[in-house]
Amino acid sequence: MRAAPRVSLVMCVFNGLGDTRACLESLRATTEPFRLVVMDNGSTDGTPEFFERFPYPYPLVFARRPANDGVIAALNRAWRLADTEVLCFLHNDTELSEPTWLARLLGALAEPGAGLAGLYGAKRLRADGRAVGRTIVHSLLPAPTVRLPWEEVAFVDSVCLCLPRGLMEAVGGFDEGYGFYHGHDRDLSLAVAERGRRCLVVHAPFRHHGGRTRTRDFERDPTTERADLAMRDAALVRFAQKWRPRLPKDVRSARQRVGDWLRVRSAPLAWRTPIQ
Repeated sequence: MRAAPRVSLVMCVFNGLGDTRACLESLRATTEPFRLVVMDNGSTDGTPEFFERFPYPYPLVFARRPANDGVIAALNRAWRLADTEVLCFLHNDTELSEPTWLARLLGALAEPGAGLAGLYGAKRLRADGRAVGRTIVHSLLPAPTVRLPWEEVAFVDSVCLCLPRGLMEAVGGFDEGYGFYHGHDRDLSLAVAERGRRCLVVHAPFRHHGGRTRTRDFERDPTTERADLAMRDAALVRFAQKWRPRLPKDVRSARQRVGDWLRVRSAPLAWRTPIQ
């Protein structure tokens, strides 16, 4: 008999049922038991009906909101439905390739002083809140860049965020002042660091289909792209103002900075592109 889950996977979904199915299918091999908490943000593509007849063995909590009026607020509602000691926020447009991915995240959280773990992040944030591309580390396939078993970072990207529920409660959840989507992951990372805890990116290969978790309209058109970029810029401004005393932030030692600079000089540019 498997042990009772001590972690909940928390997802916010809006349409994209094909991505959700692929993500859930990739979770079949996961070695660590988990519960699944899903907040549907007004899907119209059959997603609610799919979860009503849920075909997977994972213990499920499903809730639905009538409209897609904000991912951050929906995530806050979702994690409060979980009753496990650990929360793992996961984009539904990801596919996990390593069966021990969740066990590796939990192992990282067990490290002294660890507070937040994920699969993508950066070691340095500028004063304006932007990540420095050459300091990005990740587990993205086909070429993960993070060293085994994990590396410390300044912030963890929202594609995957794993932390103790007690710590999430202590920081007050995600800051909904950022609006629809952007900024909440950087904000959470610095709130965790403010409490003397470290942020880590773990080596656990995954695939990400990109950008379909958050948008109101998944059809890629110039109007949608401009609106998304405007929201991102506004979130960065708010983040930089809120955390001005803590920015810029760099978790590397002087020796690590030189080593990273030399390593990146010979690396392809593609892996430095932030997750969208």
